[in-house]
Amino acid sequence: MASALGYCSLKAIHQGGIPKWRSPRAAVIPDSHLPMRSYEVKNRTNVDDIKALRLITAVKTPYLPDGRFDLVAYDALVNMQIEDGVEGVIVGGTTGEGQLMSWDEHIMLIGHTVNCFGGSIKVIGNTGSNSTREAIHATEQGFAVGMHAALHINPYYGKTSLEGLISHFENVLPMGPTIIYNVPSRTGQDIPPAVILNASKSPNFAGVKECVGHDRVEGYTSKGVVVWSGNDDECHDSRWDYGGKGVISVTSNLVPSLMRELMFGGKNPSLNAKLLPLMKWLFHEPNPIGLNTALAQLGVVRPIFRLPYVPLPLEKRIEFVNIVNEIGRENFVGETDVQVLDDDDFILIGRY
Repeated sequence: MASALGYCSLKAIHQGGIPKWRSPRAAVIPDSHLPMRSYEVKNRTNVDDIKALRLITAVKTPYLPDGRFDLVAYDALVNMQIEDGVEGVIVGGTTGEGQLMSWDEHIMLIGHTVNCFGGSIKVIGNTGSNSTREAIHATEQGFAVGMHAALHINPYYGKTSLEGLISHFENVLPMGPTIIYNVPSRTGQDIPPAVILNASKSPNFAGVKECVGHDRVEGYTSKGVVVWSGNDDECHDSRWDYGGKGVISVTSNLVPSLMRELMFGGKNPSLNAKLLPLMKWLFHEPNPIGLNTALAQLGVVRPIFRLPYVPLPLEKRIEFVNIVNEIGRENFVGETDVQVLDDDDFILIGRY
């Protein structure tokens, strides 16, 4: 029996012509946003569930000596967050070094976190980019693997106009619950209130992670916009004095139970004052340098750094030991004694 192609060719030849190839109908995808055609994916998390979160950890990504993810250490760290009352994690954010990941690594880690912990904690994937095309594609993939919400930064480095900011967010918001992240010190461009208020018209807008300060927080909360402080050292006052919902925190990687108390236990200036030296130490150099160093000293992760990050110097590591002893080792994650570590204990990896 002749094949279908052979039959068509013979028929065309008998009719005196050359067959014209046509694309199979099944290969035509009419909707470029195919993952979001699934109501199960899009509606897995109600945006109000994200708005209700008070303590979200921007979780660290640990590494193996060859530079791959250390998923055993990662899982243990996320479990520590869950056990101490953290409600959500940002996967692959600045703290998690998403900027040093391939998109394959990035989406894999989001999917892994959902698969292992999605029933116990909200998984918010950092799928933002300075390219709208990349942000759309990564967000589709993130929701397709089950993340509960997306974190989106404004386009950095190249920057854009205010109209461009509005269009960028309008293109990513339709895909699912979204937190917008404003950190001008890293992006080089502030997201002004007019842009956030425009984004807040979307039913998928959960709120904003804001790093500008208390006045900006109060301005949003007075208009009903949910705000998470992006500055650990301001989060207590933001929460209790300026109407903030909570914090997206770096410090909670280390002391999740104390950060939960700070966000849930009512105004507590004495606890806030107790934690401020730790917060100041963590941000002595750009995040996540301090956190990476601290978690290694606590024995929670291997002392491995993907360049361009390098550990804090010896005097700062000694200072951290003193801070841990002052706050109490029992309040920190991990079970081993805090160590100073020698310079030679750290592994710096340029190819990964």
